[in-house]
Amino acid sequence: MLRVAVVGSGPSGCYTAQSLVQLDSEVHVDVLDRLPCPYGLVRYGVAPDHEKIKSLQGNLRTVLEHERVRFLGGVRIGPGGLSGARLRELYHAVVYCVGAATDRHLGIPGEELPGSWSATEFVSWYSAHPDSGAEGFVRGARSAVVIGVGNVAVDVARMLARGPAELSPTDMPQAALSALAASRVTDIHMAGRRGPSQARFTTKELRELGAMPETDVSADPAELAQDPAYLDPSGLPAPQRRNVEVLRDWTRTPATGAPRRIRLRFFLRPVALLPDGDRVGAVRFERTRPDGQGGVTGTGQYEDIEAQLVLRSVGYRGVPLEGLPFDTASGTVPHLAGRVLREGVVAPGEYVAGWIKRGPTGVIGTNRPCAKETVLSLLEDADVIVRKEIPADPLAALRAEGIDPVEWSGWQAIERAESRLGASLGRGVVKLPDWESLLTAARGTAS
Repeated sequence: MLRVAVVGSGPSGCYTAQSLVQLDSEVHVDVLDRLPCPYGLVRYGVAPDHEKIKSLQGNLRTVLEHERVRFLGGVRIGPGGLSGARLRELYHAVVYCVGAATDRHLGIPGEELPGSWSATEFVSWYSAHPDSGAEGFVRGARSAVVIGVGNVAVDVARMLARGPAELSPTDMPQAALSALAASRVTDIHMAGRRGPSQARFTTKELRELGAMPETDVSADPAELAQDPAYLDPSGLPAPQRRNVEVLRDWTRTPATGAPRRIRLRFFLRPVALLPDGDRVGAVRFERTRPDGQGGVTGTGQYEDIEAQLVLRSVGYRGVPLEGLPFDTASGTVPHLAGRVLREGVVAPGEYVAGWIKRGPTGVIGTNRPCAKETVLSLLEDADVIVRKEIPADPLAALRAEGIDPVEWSGWQAIERAESRLGASLGRGVVKLPDWESLLTAARGTAS
């Protein structure tokens, strides 16, 4: 019988476990996660108002409730927890599905000023990630600048513009809901350094901005017209062509005088965050223009946009894992069809899937074929790796070393506690926002 550890319980980890049990009728899979809650970015990255995407948790739940799959939460792999070497001793194979754990920086003066944050920090706060100790994002802010034109940028802009009536039905933690309900942010600028035809958002996300109540959305026709593909979108792929049409409509939509305004800006490259006293007060942008080769070049002309809140959303990056090789250029683990490579040689029993394998690209569904490729590699190696001597039950070995994982019953206890919390607040399910409350609920000691 083959025993496999999957590190990470987000979509990549769950799809890996699913492929394993579907393709091998005897394999047993333990899905380990540092957090006591499963589902990864589906729980802690998808915007609270995206209920259809969040419903994917139901599909992932089916995987984790399979009779040959076991969820073990609250298990840290690496410094401060179980070493990677020890983990590999407990299982025939280990598949790392840990995503891209950090965000990219702008590398410009003033980036560390108070009021300047990564979009990841903002998302973690309103998603109740237990590692999020940040607060006060919108306190005292009237104008916000979101740097980036991808789906995450659209998400955070939308959350800044949502009213309490729209946010209250979500599972957003109460502290974040109260802060956003009291927010005085009225102007939100979303800026990209290139043109509209190169923006990374999807049309569905883009259209959501225009459908929000009490919010005017606009784009500058002069900026849009700098993009040759905007003027003639016939050569663009269908998704980009649809984006251009949505933006074109917003140049013709008259302002209604709504209390909140979202402005999409293009051909603006951030060069500095400017202080106002001891915190950020504005973003200085250099205007850019197409260079004819798919990039942009600076014009030497500058524009300052007022902002007491700046959120950068310029991509994610993988981080090194203890005991595994790492390609710093790509932010991934070197691999061959999912098999970890050590100095160019396959390391038996070690595998990767998801963003740590291919980089932060694709949508949630992209993880399914990625995971299957890795699983097929693992099962091709099964005759060799299954010969390794391992403990009869890795869970018993973990407990003998002082590690007490949160099992599926513990996660179900967290779900019940979040339902009770929501009911007490007159809302639906409301997420528990910190480690203490999550572990208290999981251990069954909540009142």
